[in-house]
Parts: sequence; C-alpha cells; structure tokens
Amino acid sequence: MRSFLFLSIILILSFNILAQSGRVGPSQQLPVSEEIAAKKDLTAKELFVEANTFAKNRFAEYEKKKLPFNDKLYTETLKEQKQLAVKYANLVAARENLSGEDFYYLGMLYWLTENGELASEAFTKFLISENPEPEKLQTARSIIVVVSARNKNFAEAEKVLAEYLKNEPVKMTERAKMETELMQGYRSEKQFERAAPHAEEAYRATKAIFNEIPSRVDAINRLLTAGIFVFEAHRDFGKQTEAENALEDLRNEAVKFQSTNLYYYAVNEQIKYLIETGRKPLALQFYDKLIRQSQTEFKTKSLQEDIFRRLLKRDVHYKMLGESAPELVNIGNPPELQTEILTNLRGKVVLLDFWATWCGPCIDAFPSLVEWHETFQKDGLEILGVTRLYGRSGGTKVDVVAEMEILQKFKKEYELPYDFIVANGDQNQRIYGATSIPTAVLIDRKGIIRYVETGTSASREEEIREEIIKLLVEK
Repeated sequence: MRSFLFLSIILILSFNILAQSGRVGPSQQLPVSEEIAAKKDLTAKELFVEANTFAKNRFAEYEKKKLPFNDKLYTETLKEQKQLAVKYANLVAARENLSGEDFYYLGMLYWLTENGELASEAFTKFLISENPEPEKLQTARSIIVVVSARNKNFAEAEKVLAEYLKNEPVKMTERAKMETELMQGYRSEKQFERAAPHAEEAYRATKAIFNEIPSRVDAINRLLTAGIFVFEAHRDFGKQTEAENALEDLRNEAVKFQSTNLYYYAVNEQIKYLIETGRKPLALQFYDKLIRQSQTEFKTKSLQEDIFRRLLKRDVHYKMLGESAPELVNIGNPPELQTEILTNLRGKVVLLDFWATWCGPCIDAFPSLVEWHETFQKDGLEILGVTRLYGRSGGTKVDVVAEMEILQKFKKEYELPYDFIVANGDQNQRIYGATSIPTAVLIDRKGIIRYVETGTSASREEEIREEIIKLLVEK
C-alpha cells in the first residue's frame, strides 16, 4: 500500500509546469455549474492555485482518512483535476480585458489541461505584456520551447531557448526539460548532429539538480534517462568515442551516488555497444574487468553482491551476442520430433519469447507480441513462444497430453497468433540464459543473435520494437 502523502509529492512533480503532454481542447468544455459560477470573482491566479493544488489536497484528505491507494482512485482524482482546470481556463478566457499576469495564469491553466497550443498562445501574449515578472517570463518561455519542440517548430524553440538563457533566473529543472524535448524532437527527425548538444545540456542540468529531487529513486531514474540520451545521441550520430565517454561518465556518477542500478545500465549498454560495433573481444575483457572492479567501487557488501549478481546473470547473454543462434533442442513428443527449427527460419528475423503460463510479466507482454506479429510478419518477422513441460498445472501433477491441451487452451484464451515451441526439459533456457522469464532473444536474417534481455516494461517493449524494425531493414 502506498501512502497518499508520497503521492502528493509525486503529483507536485508530475503536474508542475514542465511535465505536460497531449492536450484537452475547447471541444471538451464542460457546462458551467453553479459552483463554477460562484468562482467568477476570483482572479486568474486564485483559480490557477486552486486547480493546481486540487489533487495534492485531495490526496492529503485520503491520507488523513487512511484510505487505501488504488489505481482507479488515483486516475479519477487526476481526471477531476484536469476537468476543473478546463472549467477554470474557460472561465478566465471568457473574461474581457485580460492583461499582464492574467495571460500567465491562463497559460498555466491550459498547461494543466495538457493543451500546449493554447498555453503557448497565452504565454506569448504574456511575454509582450507591460512589466512582466522575470521569473514568470522564464517559465512562460520554457513552456513555449517545450511546445514548439514537440510540434517540430525547431526554429521557434531554439530562438526562445536562446532568450531564456540570456535572462534570469535560469532554473535547471526547466532547462533540463527544454533540452530534453529538443533532443527528442531532433532525434525523431534523424537530425542526430543537432540532437547531441541538447542531450549533453539536459544531462548536465539533471546532474545539477540531482540533490534537489525529493525522491532518490526519481533522481536516479532522471539521471539514467538523461545519461542514456547522451549516449544514444552520439551513437546515432556515429561518434563512438563520445558515446563511450557518455557511458563512462554515467558509470562514474553511479559510483558517486552508490547506485547499482545506474552502474548496471551504464556497464550493460557499453558492453552491448562494443559488441554491436564489432569489438566483442574488447567487450568481454571490459566485462571481466568491471565485474571485479565493481567490488571495490561499492562500499557495502549488499551493494557489491547486488551488482555482482546482476552482471553475472548476463554472462551467457554477452557471450552469445554476435554469435550464431544455437538450435532449439528436445522439442516435441517424443523429444527431437522437431529439429532445425531456427535453421529453417534463416532469412527471417526471429524473436524467441521464453515464457511460462504461471509468469505474470510474460502475460503482460502478450499484447505487444501480438501487435508485433500483426504488424511485422509480412516484413519477415517470426515470433516463437518458447516454453517447456513442467509436469504440473496449478499445483497439480499432469501428464504430457494434458499439459499440451492446457497450453493450447491458454493460446486460444489469449488469442496468441504465433507458434509455441514446447520443450521436454530446461536445456533451451540454460543455453540461452533464460533462467529468468520473460527473456526475449532477437535473431537476424543470417541467424546471428543481436539482442537478449530479460524482463518486461513499457520501455523494454519499445526497445524491442525498435530493434525489430532495425533488423527487418537489414538484408
């Protein structure tokens, strides 16, 4: 159970001026109720403050009443906040003779509704108002940069960013967001040379505010994201030295903050990058060095054991990357009824999804697997769900025939359109280092293993999708 006090902190972060995306348009205006009409004499600032603190106050109430946290209540509260912001924005926008700070707070209300375009319009009017407050000017500029970058209006975004940097105060939280949005925008347009400098600045700003972020977990995640962005920007631009330097710096930050999570991802990305760029012997040497070095870089035994365990689990994967995929064995009943499965799929991109019926995260990945099958099969993608006979179902012993029937029912229940591979034993899991599931293995058209990762999440699934697209392009 999570406390609502903790959630109120998260909400302050997630509903601040630089955490918005998407939009709620004028077409979603709600009828003006008597309650809203009673607010007609409140200033634009008062309306914004009330809307901005709505969720925080509600969660404080829930905390006081000791109500248990659940996703539905969380989502509904955020929805109510957005609806309130829409009503208040409409109320302010309908007023005559708006001026000065009215435009600023109207922009902030629109930003709460996630309507970037209307927020940007209001902030643009605020910029040319008489004697605007410098701090509010900077905030308005920062949001205009974010909106312009998302709309791929890079000239406007760069111009306003330059104005922001010439004035005070420069807030590193705002700068980190602006630079990140520009980096992502340029990268999506494959303008990697322009993306890299913005990635560097976003990373620098994130490091500067690390100790100001209330949650250590959030701080680590932000630093990891920013650091990986720098690596990817240089990698995509073909700058090997700069890409490796970015990962080395991220690893140094991990040691500084004693974060095994940050350390693992930096090391993992560097080993994979060395292998991808044809330097596998160097990659394995680097791996051997770091698995020993990490034991002196972390101060406590628990951290040393954690990073050692995580890196050691990747040993099989690193050695397999860039090598021919081993054939699947002990398939069918009796064993070896099916042979040369992967050999017969040469010329296609193959995704091996190691899974089991009792694995919740495996089931969570099914929608993505189905989508990839439907989208990319025509281009040459073949998905194989690889599992094994366990001899049990729901704690009850079952024979081979019964377990195969259970698997077929499972396939039908989840509407899985790709083939299952069922082995008599765990040899395939051991060969592919899939002792933890789900594990995804991507094999290119030449039969070479190009990707191996364990676990599932939205970011992991997006990563796999991007890798599939990359491999399908190769001939």
